[in-house]
Amino acid sequence: MSYPFYPAPLVLLDLETTGAKPASDRITEIGLVHINQVDEGIASWSALVNPCQAIPPFIQELTGIDDAMVANAPTFADLADEVLAKLDDRIFVAHNARFDYTFLRNEFKRLGMTFRAKVLCTVQLSRKLYPDEFKHSLDALIARHGLEYHGERHRALTDAELIYQFLNAAVKDLGAERVQAAIDELIRPPALPPQIDERVIDDLPDTAGVYIFYGERDEALFVGSNSNLRRRVLQHFGKKAGDGQAAHLSAALRRIDWIETSGDLGSALLERRLLSQLRPRFNPSVRGKVDQTQSVWEVVLPELGASEQALQIRLLPLSDMPQAKGDLFGPFRGAREAQNVLNRIIKGQGLCRVTLGLEKPKKSAHAGACAAFAQGECHGACVGREPVSMHHARLLSALSKHKLAEWPYTGPIGITEGPEWAQVMHVIDQWVYLGEVRDQSELAEVLAAPYPDYDLDMAKLIRSEIKKAQHISILKA
Repeated sequence: MSYPFYPAPLVLLDLETTGAKPASDRITEIGLVHINQVDEGIASWSALVNPCQAIPPFIQELTGIDDAMVANAPTFADLADEVLAKLDDRIFVAHNARFDYTFLRNEFKRLGMTFRAKVLCTVQLSRKLYPDEFKHSLDALIARHGLEYHGERHRALTDAELIYQFLNAAVKDLGAERVQAAIDELIRPPALPPQIDERVIDDLPDTAGVYIFYGERDEALFVGSNSNLRRRVLQHFGKKAGDGQAAHLSAALRRIDWIETSGDLGSALLERRLLSQLRPRFNPSVRGKVDQTQSVWEVVLPELGASEQALQIRLLPLSDMPQAKGDLFGPFRGAREAQNVLNRIIKGQGLCRVTLGLEKPKKSAHAGACAAFAQGECHGACVGREPVSMHHARLLSALSKHKLAEWPYTGPIGITEGPEWAQVMHVIDQWVYLGEVRDQSELAEVLAAPYPDYDLDMAKLIRSEIKKAQHISILKA
């Protein structure tokens, strides 16, 4: 059989929806174009769909579809058999195809129906055919190729017909053979370890989130995050999958799980939390580390009392931080790291271990002298050659870069992320990530729950993200 564009039947499809999350949002309109045999031409079909939920104002403004328009429209359940028949045995083509494909699969799944197809994304096709172009949105294709439409933009059938025009333009520009070769490459099944079902990869969304690889006995092997989960997971099985650690990970893999997030911030925060909880053995950043919740310590310098000699240095576990009365320095990954930092400062500054209370004076020609003084490595605070106040000042100056950052807000904060119709707020306090809320009514429960343990890497991530955040809300506990 001979078909335009590709030697197999295509269905070009676009959906309008109530939002961006296939798990919770619903379809409001379906538009599709059948690419039939050359002598049969094309066939178009569209239908409004009652989503059985309110359409957010932002979406109404974008698409022109409001609640009144879909009030008497059929539900997806009413249309499911007809839609499935129109999709059957055709390559599924859409712009940002995984979005539409995932929405449709979820709608069918709610009805106990299964839908799978080879998927062609025309965003990816445009990138492959026109690699020198920077933009590949539908609006960019309209401008680049002079595509014309007579219906309303952001309506399902209008956008599906624009995809048809793009395919025509590409064949005219580059020839059918090149377009077909690009399609072949894009719809080719991914190379996967034999123990992983291809249907699992088919289920992966092209959205931001965190993925977890599990091995035998459900041991966590690897945790990662990306703005495109499906693309990132498939990269693990690419050309380098047969080398080194990648080969060992691929061989040990038995199950893939994932969690979608509102965006890159949500992915980064969730990834850090899961790394701390699951301790996956193939993540280089956590392999071999000690448990931070037990072993991250602080160096504490109590304020000077009546005596200059009253300065003390001691290590405290993080659990004792609320009771600390002096300045806090760190945190460090365990007592060994804290001691190494202090040793470097003492040696580099010529400080006295006896004066710091870390060593008892040795018997020597100089009463009370420390061992380092005899070796010329101490400036002599222990024998009166340097004022103790100056000695302590030098120590505090050297330690200043390790001073524990104080929480700069009066209470917990919220950083909002995601599109207007699907925003979430990430709640943070005292450098600890408390979780996310989608509605103000959820906030009280999050703030009332016991705080997670302080995590050094999470605290560093939060500091970095706060610097980048465009808007931060101060929350009332």
